[in-house]
Amino acid sequence: FGEVRRDRSARVKWLDLRSALVAWKDCPEARRAVADALPLLSKVGEVAVAGIAEDEQSRPAVRRQTEDVVTWLARHGISARAQVPERAGNAAEQLDRIFTTAADRNLVVHIHTSPGAASDIDRVGELVERYGDRVRIHLVHLGGGMSGHIKMIGSRLFDWIAAGKKVYTDTSWSIGFAATWLVREIERRGIGQDRLLFATDRPWGDFAGEHARLSAACSDPDLADLIFRGNFESLYA
Repeated sequence: FGEVRRDRSARVKWLDLRSALVAWKDCPEARRAVADALPLLSKVGEVAVAGIAEDEQSRPAVRRQTEDVVTWLARHGISARAQVPERAGNAAEQLDRIFTTAADRNLVVHIHTSPGAASDIDRVGELVERYGDRVRIHLVHLGGGMSGHIKMIGSRLFDWIAAGKKVYTDTSWSIGFAATWLVREIERRGIGQDRLLFATDRPWGDFAGEHARLSAACSDPDLADLIFRGNFESLYA
């Protein structure tokens, strides 16, 4: 999110990078998310990589996996430590602990979205329904892919907002039509102005093109200021 900005002269002034927690699961979605986050993690003071063992038998494997991530981060100049809780538990219990801790500490929970598997917006939506009343949830990649965009923009994002869910999303890795359509829906429905952040998925994203496309869609300068700057500062300050 280092590229979140309204124009080339207006940047977010402050972001708390004293510590970061990587919630690790050995799957393609987690590997991509950590690779995407390298520029941000390189600026963090203390990085922890946490793995959850669902039973005692899987603990050694989870420990090896988290230590492999720590080693990989070290190759990229990032110092991190592995964490595997001593008490094993099922995934639902561990998720509840994560979201309870986030609520207690007023933290934002990032959830990666992509087509299929655990990152599919249908699966992720269950977490929004369960925890979104008390925890701010940032859905990265606007639902992930065309089907996710259609579900999010078509109604789901606005239904969550209307129901009081503390849900946010960003434009990174979004297909060309999505950001423009979402801005139009925000203007038409009159809600969601404070829930969308501009972001680009570097190094794969096209910052200049994505920035220009969203700028053109935002005819209202106040809405543009929120999307390119204000919403990020409100969510993460």
